[in-house]
Amino acid sequence: VQLVESGGGSVQTGGSLRLSCAASGFAVGTYCMGWFRQAPEKGREGVATINRYGRTTYPDSVKGRFTISRDTAKNTLYLEMSSLKPEDTAMYYCAADVRGLWSSCRPEVDGYNYSGQGTQVTVSS
Repeated sequence: VQLVESGGGSVQTGGSLRLSCAASGFAVGTYCMGWFRQAPEKGREGVATINRYGRTTYPDSVKGRFTISRDTAKNTLYLEMSSLKPEDTAMYYCAADVRGLWSSCRPEVDGYNYSGQGTQVTVSS
């Protein structure tokens, strides 16, 4: 299993970015997948999950601004981010739990057994 994130960068407040996570070794439409972020000196927090049926979940902090999606033909997970705020600045990681065919995905990072190396998102005011 391998997950490779891309698409991070620097934007101003109110800007948009689309993150990609290219997966190999498993099919993205089969397992729970999620996006997490970690700011300096903070723990890793979940920002979006998607289950095998395509059901998505978001914390209140990003709801309405972030959208998780996947392209099974490209075996890639995406995170569309809009109306970005300085507090969104963090390293963003995608993750997958390939241990089982769960109907509900856990929002915590320890609910996933693979993650990528991350891509940096910086939002300036």
